[in-house]
Amino acid sequence: MAKITLEDIKSLRERTGVGIHQVKAALEKADGNIENAIIYLREQGIAKAAKRSANETNNGIIGQYTHGKSLSVLVDILSETDFASNSDKFQELAKELAMHIAAKSPEYIDVESVPLEVIEAEKRVYAKELEGKPEAIKEKILVGKMAKFFEDTVLMEQTYVRDEDKKIKDLLNEYIAALGESIRVNGFVRLNLGNAPIVVTKS
Repeated sequence: MAKITLEDIKSLRERTGVGIHQVKAALEKADGNIENAIIYLREQGIAKAAKRSANETNNGIIGQYTHGKSLSVLVDILSETDFASNSDKFQELAKELAMHIAAKSPEYIDVESVPLEVIEAEKRVYAKELEGKPEAIKEKILVGKMAKFFEDTVLMEQTYVRDEDKKIKDLLNEYIAALGESIRVNGFVRLNLGNAPIVVTKS
């Protein structure tokens, strides 16, 4: 099998908008050939799914998951049509997302939702930790630390609780491909007995 480079992965992601795990799988399937990998993704419907994400989403449901009697999550998930939102597949996704939120407790929906002041505050903390290191090394470490911060706090960047090789944004793209419609998480509420409700909305 041909060697798959980081440049190949980056190029295919930029051209298709598909998650890194699907990109790697497509390149492996295509023996490292980018053009064949694009054809494979199109056949699978994944590339098309990623590009549908800008479409309007005016229908949807409230997904729900309860763990015992002390923890419950409601998630507002939207689709383009009620045909999709009424499907078993869509309701399955809503439940999976609610279950994941219950387990991982994200603070934001996507990176774009993280307030700039929060990002700047994190960078200042890391900058203090990296004092004295060469600038080139500091920049690389800072990028890695911010990526880890997003993985810990941002729903779309978190590792899916049922599959450590998949992020939530990859899971979402799979359902978009299966349903043929744009799907969007609009917000969620996490209720933990004795604590203030955590309410997160798309900014």
